[in-house]
Amino acid sequence: MPSSQWTTWPTREALSRVGVPRVRIALDIAVLAGLAAWAVSSAYDSEAFHGWGAVLPPLGLLCCAAAVFGFHRTTIDNRLGPSLGLVAAITAFGAGAYVAGAAVPAMVLWIAASAMAMECLPLFAGLGTTAVMSIGFTLADDSELGAYFTIAAVLLGGYSLRLDAQARGAGFRLLAQERAAREAEATSVALAERARIAREIHDVLAHSLSAQLVHLEAARIQIERGPEGPFREQILERVVAARMMAREGLAETRQALSALRGEMAPVEDYLRELAVADGAVTEVTGERRQLTAEASQAVRRVAQEALTNARKHAPGAKVRLLLAYGMDEVTLEVRDSGADGHGDEITGHGGELGASGSGYGLLGMRERAELLGGTLEAGPEGEGFVVRLRVPA
Repeated sequence: MPSSQWTTWPTREALSRVGVPRVRIALDIAVLAGLAAWAVSSAYDSEAFHGWGAVLPPLGLLCCAAAVFGFHRTTIDNRLGPSLGLVAAITAFGAGAYVAGAAVPAMVLWIAASAMAMECLPLFAGLGTTAVMSIGFTLADDSELGAYFTIAAVLLGGYSLRLDAQARGAGFRLLAQERAAREAEATSVALAERARIAREIHDVLAHSLSAQLVHLEAARIQIERGPEGPFREQILERVVAARMMAREGLAETRQALSALRGEMAPVEDYLRELAVADGAVTEVTGERRQLTAEASQAVRRVAQEALTNARKHAPGAKVRLLLAYGMDEVTLEVRDSGADGHGDEITGHGGELGASGSGYGLLGMRERAELLGGTLEAGPEGEGFVVRLRVPA
C-alpha cells in the first residue's frame, strides 16, 4: 500500500455521508439506539451504579453522543488532534465504566470508538487507536481468543465501513462532475446559439442599415445640390432625420451584437460616449465592478431614453448623468436643468410617458427595471426633470 494511503483522510463526501439513502440512515440510527439502550441496561444490571450514581449511565451516554457528533464535525474538517481527543474521551468513559464494574458498556464504547477511528481517520491513526483499544479488549474479555476475535472484528468492520463510504463518495463526486459537465455543455450550446444569432443579425440587419445610410447620405448630397425652396428644405429635413435614425439603429444593433457575444464595453465608458454626443456631464461614484449583462443593458437603455427625452422636451438644458455603485445595487440618475413645459409633457400630460422619440418610453424603462427586481422613478424635481434607476448588481 502506498505511503500516502496511510496518511490520507477519506474524502469529504465519504465523511459527510452525503447521498446515503434515508433507509440506511434510519437503520443506522436504530442500531445505534439499540446499542445505547443495551449499554445503559447492562450498566444497571451490573449493579455498579447505586443512589446518586444511577444518573451516571444516561449522563455518560449523552456525553458520548455529544463526542460522536463533535467527532463527525472535526473529521469533516480533517482536524486530527481534536478528532483523536474526542475518541480518547469516549475511551475514557468506557474505562470509567470498566473500573466501576460495568464491563459490557465499556466494551460497547471501546468497539464504537475503534470502528469510528478505522472508518473516518487516516489509516495510521485508526490502526493506532485500535491497537490502544486492544488492551481494553484483552482486559475485559475472559478469553484471549475472544479478545483477538473482537480486535479482528473491529478492524474488519471499521475498514469495511471505510471502503463503503469511499465508494459512495466517489460515486457522488462522479455524479457532481457529470452534472458540471452537462451544465458546461449547455452553456457552450447557448453561447454557440447566441453567436449564430449575432451572425444572422450582423449579416441581415446591420448590412441593411449600413446600406440605408449610404443611400440616405447620397440622397442628402443630391438634395443639397438641387434648387432651393421650401419643398427642398422639407425633403432635406426628412432625409437627415431618417439618416440619424438609421445611424442610431446601426449603433444599437452593434451594441446588441456585442451583448450577445459578451464583448460589451464597461457601462461607464458607454455613458461617457453617450453624454459627449449630447453635451451632457457624466459622473461615476463608488467601487466600479463588472455588471451582469441584464443590469448593464438596463442602465444603457435608460440613459439613452432619458437623454432622448431631455433633448426632445428640454432642448438646450444642461444634463447630468450620475452612475453610483452601491453595495448590492447600481443607481443611474439623469437630471436636466429644465425647460418651459418639459415637466408637463414628459410626465404624461402631453401623452409622452409611454412613447418617446426612440420608441422605448419611460413605461418600457420601468418595466425593464421591475423585471430585474429594481425600480425606476421619473418626474419633475426642482426646475428640471429627473430619471432615477436602481437595479440589483
